[in-house]
Amino acid sequence: MKNRKKIKYTNESVGKVKVIADFLPSPDELVLKEETVKVTLSLSKSSVEYFKNLAAKKHTQYQKMIRTLLDKYAAHYHQ
Repeated sequence: MKNRKKIKYTNESVGKVKVIADFLPSPDELVLKEETVKVTLSLSKSSVEYFKNLAAKKHTQYQKMIRTLLDKYAAHYHQ
């Protein structure tokens, strides 16, 4: 175990606070898996590289990021 410094809390002002709308999914949305369909899709090399680099920084899969992006896009315009 690493030697960690103990956090010292103070009773000071945190400054200007901005309230944002809740954007996190509910716990039910985190548990359920949606049915998926495998497709063959040709994407630009630059787009794939962008998602691969971003996924590596976020420690996730680039395919999952692309799928989430498409799901959110479809949900937005499906309404």
